[in-house]
Amino acid sequence: MDNSQEVREFLTSRRAKITPERVGLPAGSRRRVPGLRRSEVAALADVSVEYYAKLERGNLAGASPAVLEAVARALRLDEAERAHLLNLAQAADGSDALVRPRRRARAWTPHPSLQWTLDAITAGPAFVRNGRLDLLAANPLARAFHAEIYDGPDNQANLARYHFLDPASRRFFPDWSQAADVTVAILRTEAGRTPHDKDLHELVGELSTRSDEFRTRWDAHDVRHHGTGTKRFHHRAVGDLTLAYEGLELAAEPGLTLTVYTAEPGSPSEEGLRLLASWGATREAVGTHA
Repeated sequence: MDNSQEVREFLTSRRAKITPERVGLPAGSRRRVPGLRRSEVAALADVSVEYYAKLERGNLAGASPAVLEAVARALRLDEAERAHLLNLAQAADGSDALVRPRRRARAWTPHPSLQWTLDAITAGPAFVRNGRLDLLAANPLARAFHAEIYDGPDNQANLARYHFLDPASRRFFPDWSQAADVTVAILRTEAGRTPHDKDLHELVGELSTRSDEFRTRWDAHDVRHHGTGTKRFHHRAVGDLTLAYEGLELAAEPGLTLTVYTAEPGSPSEEGLRLLASWGATREAVGTHA
């Protein structure tokens, strides 16, 4: 696979983020580019300038794990960025095609036992998503929590479309810009992990065309692992919620993540989730989109 542009833009963007002071080099006053020079990265990685220049031009094919690890150290890559670099190298070698079939997730349906598991979680929203942020399965509370996503046919039950194309998302996410950064970083990570995913390419193309906010973030090449933390929301039916989340990879379904939101016991948000469960149950019983 020719992913040379992706490789080039990722490596140059990481190099631009590393200041000389951060790696113990003098800043100087004659630097024409942000961050480190290629020669400085090559020295830190203990490779020739010519070889590093070849890598940064987008040619990762054949690069050994030791070289990739040395480059990752030189660029101070975090865990998600290091994994992304390795995924890009696998794609360049063509080895990803042997282990990652091209699969359209829209044809995927949850096994009954998985849906039973989701439905057994009653105190918080629980849902399964893929790396493209399609909502594939959910418990009743998650359907109530994400009511605006499900109600908007243009969203296609996709968190990224909702975030960037539905104006309602700016009310739902009080920290909209920060949440937008995370959304795009998840998609970037998935693009490195599954470079042949046609649905993902179509989604990125659509969002890049229709949203300047998305396109700017996509061009930053930021990636991240999204496992645990706290987020703020404003639900139209129950108001403000501050929820902790845990993302769990499904061992039986590689590439899919089970996410569960919970509230601190005794907090206003816990009461808000109880009200949301009642609202959602009433809503489903009468079949309205209130």
